[in-house]
Amino acid sequence: MEKYKKEIIPSLKEKFGYPNDLAVPRITKVTVNIGGGKFVKDSGFLEVAEEALKKITGQAPVKTKAKKSISSFKIRVGMVIGLKVTLRKERMYDFMEKLINITLPRTRDFRGLSMKGMDEQGNFNIGFSEHIAFPEVNPDDMDKIHGLEVCVTTTAGTKAEGLELFKLIGIPFKQSEEKVAK
Repeated sequence: MEKYKKEIIPSLKEKFGYPNDLAVPRITKVTVNIGGGKFVKDSGFLEVAEEALKKITGQAPVKTKAKKSISSFKIRVGMVIGLKVTLRKERMYDFMEKLINITLPRTRDFRGLSMKGMDEQGNFNIGFSEHIAFPEVNPDDMDKIHGLEVCVTTTAGTKAEGLELFKLIGIPFKQSEEKVAK
């Protein structure tokens, strides 16, 4: 939060010419999702995933339920198909700091994030194929490894504004894609 106020706001105001500090893009929320996938029928998996999500985010997850029945996937209305946590304010900033400084460097063969996860409104999605990259999760205690998605929502209006915000925050992007984007 201090880095945002002292370094990021002045830098973005200078680059994009914002009239005041409130016009500068900021992160509004971070959402962490786990989809049930092939483990939807296994109630034990949802309990394990719920505990893992609690450890990772420090907050109890909400169970997401199916809105429609899909017979080919054997899903019925009201069936729990995933979990999600929405982080805001201090927990959001703590999670982002942990994500950038600890978790991303721990991922296997990490060479930076792809800019393909950025949408046109300046929001960024990061997918993890293994949740054990997070330091709170002990891989020895886990019998099933699952993926999760982190969605960082901003107030940026364009992709360029969002990209610059994420670069100043410290999210590492792949070098080859950065040169192409400029």
